[in-house]
Amino acid sequence: MSSLHVDDVIGSVSTKALVPDAARALYVFAHGAGAGMEHAFLETMCARLGERGIATFRFQFPYMEAGRKRPDHKRRLMATVRAAIDAAHAGWPALPLIAGGKSMGGRMTSQLMAEDPHPAVRGLIFFGFPLHAAGKPATERGDHLAEVQAPMLFLQGTRDTLATLDLIEPVVSGLGARARLHIVDGGDHSFHVLKRSGRTDQEVHDELADACAAWVDAL
Repeated sequence: MSSLHVDDVIGSVSTKALVPDAARALYVFAHGAGAGMEHAFLETMCARLGERGIATFRFQFPYMEAGRKRPDHKRRLMATVRAAIDAAHAGWPALPLIAGGKSMGGRMTSQLMAEDPHPAVRGLIFFGFPLHAAGKPATERGDHLAEVQAPMLFLQGTRDTLATLDLIEPVVSGLGARARLHIVDGGDHSFHVLKRSGRTDQEVHDELADACAAWVDAL
């Protein structure tokens, strides 16, 4: 584990890189609102992606680094994402760069790419894009996606209460050829599946990693 200096106001945050031999891409992986970069889901997905030749670069948002529960202001979150992308690109300049993250981390990355796109980013991957609050269906949180010019992969579960399929499907289709939606049958916002589904969470994690690897190769 190492640290990343964001700026003189925000200070430094922790980072963690996993770069397998013969990596063919690097994914800057931002965590969600309620758990940091060492959450079990991120650990698992980084391992699965590494097995498929995709390196990962994780980082803490400042509020999580300080042990606070309330996320920072959007501008501070976006500044941290940009600093992480800068660091990843500087550290492994030969690897094509993908950015995104889990839930809030993915949305902050997409907002950065809509407002101030980083030239090194070749595409975006979202693990459970949080289109709306639970029980409050809406699409306004996805309005900025129309301004994102990079290719996008949305990984969404059919039981995700933060992005019902009847809303996320038209949002993604409205983005045209640059966006793809991969639906995980039975997955919730954390991609957990019920026992009656006949599948395990481990099988779902492999499905997610396979979808990411295929999409990265198509780029």
